[in-house]
Amino acid sequence: MLNALLLPLMFSMVGGTYVYRRLPERRAHGLLILILFQLVGAAGYVMKPTLELLMLLTLHASAVLVMLVRHLQSPAPVTQESSNRPQRG
Repeated sequence: MLNALLLPLMFSMVGGTYVYRRLPERRAHGLLILILFQLVGAAGYVMKPTLELLMLLTLHASAVLVMLVRHLQSPAPVTQESSNRPQRG
């Protein structure tokens, strides 16, 4: 089971970090996808529990938790609505 989940979980951590750092408007969707990858890994662990898979899932969960907490602590991005706002002056 570790062989089947190693590359997808590692890819999700790298891809999730890229989305988190480079695309702030898509952070929420990226974190949701990371959580879904974690659930798939947990299902694999239920099917065949091994210590290596548990360590991989713990590493993945730690990365997701750090990104999620930092996302929740950051201020919301400001959107500009210039077409609906009347001009001053």
